[in-house]
Amino acid sequence: MTTNFSSFKISWYDYVAFATMLLVSASIGVYFGFFKSRYNTTREYLLGGKKMKVVPIALSIALSQFSGIALIGLPADVYIYGATCWLLCLSLVFVVPLMIYVYLPVFYNLELTSTYEYLERRFDSKTKLLVSGFYIICSDITLALIAYGPALVFSTATGIDVQVVSFVVCGICVFYTAIGGLRTVIWTDVFQFVVIFGSLASIFVISLVKLGGFQTIWMKAVDGGRLEIFDFDLNPTKRDSFWIVVIGFTFQLLSLISSDPTSVQKCLALPTFKGAAWSIIYFGLFFALIITFCIFIGLGIHAKYSDCDPFITKQIAKDDQLTPYYVMAFAENFPGVFGLFIAGIFSAAMSTIAAFLNTLSGVIYKDFLSKYFKTNLSLRSTTTVLKLIVTLNGIICMCLVFLIKYIEGRIWVLSMMLSAMQLGPTLGLFTLGMLFPRANSKGAFYGAIGTWIIILSIVVPSQYYKSKNILTYPTKHFSTDGCTNETISFANIIFENVSNTTDSTLPTSEPFFLFRISFYYHCLIGAFTTIFLGLVISYMTKKDKTPVDRSLISPVSHFLLPESEESQYRDVESALGILETNSISKDKN
Repeated sequence: MTTNFSSFKISWYDYVAFATMLLVSASIGVYFGFFKSRYNTTREYLLGGKKMKVVPIALSIALSQFSGIALIGLPADVYIYGATCWLLCLSLVFVVPLMIYVYLPVFYNLELTSTYEYLERRFDSKTKLLVSGFYIICSDITLALIAYGPALVFSTATGIDVQVVSFVVCGICVFYTAIGGLRTVIWTDVFQFVVIFGSLASIFVISLVKLGGFQTIWMKAVDGGRLEIFDFDLNPTKRDSFWIVVIGFTFQLLSLISSDPTSVQKCLALPTFKGAAWSIIYFGLFFALIITFCIFIGLGIHAKYSDCDPFITKQIAKDDQLTPYYVMAFAENFPGVFGLFIAGIFSAAMSTIAAFLNTLSGVIYKDFLSKYFKTNLSLRSTTTVLKLIVTLNGIICMCLVFLIKYIEGRIWVLSMMLSAMQLGPTLGLFTLGMLFPRANSKGAFYGAIGTWIIILSIVVPSQYYKSKNILTYPTKHFSTDGCTNETISFANIIFENVSNTTDSTLPTSEPFFLFRISFYYHCLIGAFTTIFLGLVISYMTKKDKTPVDRSLISPVSHFLLPESEESQYRDVESALGILETNSISKDKN
């Protein structure tokens, strides 16, 4: 018995829903690129002329933190490990105020087009180039993975070659991002958010109708242990617990919001600081809404397969096949629903790809290329260069997608390692610069390098042990009590084979403690290690006393400045008030 999606029929309604999403996304790019306005300045192309609105920006930031892979994987995670990931919403209680009061005031006041310019102003060009270069490498690999995941699902369901689907989607993203700039990215995200919300809502409603209502789904989740989310065990080697998810994801999401250029750039596109702050608040609400819908769909999957597990019976073979299989099974009598679901997955993927492409153009141009031009380019020429950079990165994405087909397993591991190495140290560097005035360039540069070595020495062995099934995590209970006799017989054979091989493959001893730490904590470890090493090295090289501009220090740390520099900023409230007043006056002028 093998994984088979062909038993479900794909109607022409499904193809129309998917094609419509692609067509509208491209049309938005045409509208803003050719009819609405031309981008003749870097500021307009990268920041939308600082005339964007709060809600579209908030929707775009929320959507850019999800990929099609996340929308596929989160419901499956609920079915396999339980709904502990629902606690991700709780981390927003800490992330939103930290972003508004600690990081956003500095970025907004400096009016940067590339977030990493801060590292050069605060420390030196070496630190900026180090972090920017690593970000570019990680982003190109991430782009390929984001494009490949949804394309693989669509290819499995329809039979269309995965490379063809990936190239079409990447090509459309490159097209509307290159010709339209940030404004096109934002308004395309708004449309795509509607598609995603519509697809998740329709699947949720169908689940309620077919599974006997919300109470039935909820009670089955309780009986199946899927709602045992308040595990207060402090053991950091568990896959997830209350503390692991809340604390770990707080740092991970904070890194994505406060130090990742794709999010910061969108905040800076708003005309006032107050608007930027509200966009972060609305982002938290939209982010929690998407997560909640994914959790409910995961509970619906459990309600349907609670007595006949599709993994044991070999109806599906991989975790990422579970959600599409569930949707196809339920949407058979609802033409167009599966197409809307696929459109939602690709909307999430395209939003993230477009955000990366737009941000990469700014990072590459401002941090690397601009210094090599002998004369200043005209504004129109600069915009043309940015468009060419977007196109080039899109081509690189397409090429990497082609390679994933042959080295899929290895590149997934590589992506996880690069992500773990990037998020934590980057957050640590920005925190070090904004909160600790005494930190210097040597502490930042060598602290980041030392942290990357430490993180690499933790993540590589951890991934190795996972790939060899030496490091595993317990799953929730699965049942085959409701399967047919034929399926039960097959399942018994599977169980027998597993039981005969399990004892011989179990390791005689556990891996070292650091290799067993939950992946949720990798970002936290990276951030704190960077700050610690940065402060120690800065203290050891305290003769390097380059004056620090107070605008580079977060308002919450102005009291750490020498009295002569701090006298104008006596408390956090006055600092934020002055910043907001300046932002409003600039907008009026």
